[in-house]
Amino acid sequence: MKEIVVVSGKGGTGKTTITAGFAFLEKNKVMTDCDVDAADLHLLLLPEIKKKEEFISGKTAVIKNDKCFKCGQCEAVCRFGAIKNFKVDHIACEGCGFCFEICPCDAVIMQDNICGHWFYSDTKYGPMVHAALGAGEENSGRLVSVVRKKAREVAQELKREIIITDGPPGMGCAVLSSLTGADIALIVTEPTCSGLHDLERIIDVAKKFNLKIFVCINKYDINIKMSENIKERCAKKGVQVIAEIPFDKKVVEFLSAGRIIVEDESFEVSKVIKKMWQYLKDQMKEKK
Repeated sequence: MKEIVVVSGKGGTGKTTITAGFAFLEKNKVMTDCDVDAADLHLLLLPEIKKKEEFISGKTAVIKNDKCFKCGQCEAVCRFGAIKNFKVDHIACEGCGFCFEICPCDAVIMQDNICGHWFYSDTKYGPMVHAALGAGEENSGRLVSVVRKKAREVAQELKREIIITDGPPGMGCAVLSSLTGADIALIVTEPTCSGLHDLERIIDVAKKFNLKIFVCINKYDINIKMSENIKERCAKKGVQVIAEIPFDKKVVEFLSAGRIIVEDESFEVSKVIKKMWQYLKDQMKEKK
């Protein structure tokens, strides 16, 4: 079993569009969306949820009114300002348990905190494991680990040889959790100053994980000079740029219609993505 993770140093580079293209092209795979803070792969793959499970992480304080003497000690010691008028704001509560420890009448209890949910779904492109973190919740890295573990279980059960992961943007915990144990990282960038800056950062991060790293420049022709600069920087870091995707307004039209661009092979964008996926598949057959 091989896993490829599509990541980007910043949001908006076209990472999910390319991942969806791979989903369309490959049959022997399981899809995962590890951008749990702002998942959007489902908008293109239109999954039908078969299984939904709670993601529990940490504790949240709850005040039982029938036991509360309204002494105010819990509010006084809460450094996060999560307790007002003997009620707990679950968004502000950090689950430290101090209020629970000092309550003289045992009116405070600590309950499991439901941070979000993970899903196992069917799509017309194959099975998909994805998740959604609740608003203001933390531990996205741990939820990513849950998604990837479930995806491997599904792949083993269905005898699928490839896991294609739509990773999160940036350099946070969710990205680190997405890269851990993967075989290939495809970094999608754009020819802008911020794109180059964040590309260099994510390359340095990815190199810590002993995987193959490749780069794709999306919309390369909107700034040819910057694209050349990106290729030079990648060469210095020993990373290969394997694809340069041209800008095409048709991509936006397809996305707006909920369609995947590679469905129509007549576009140059589709041809580049198809060629890139074949190259990545060949790389999966080779040893690291």
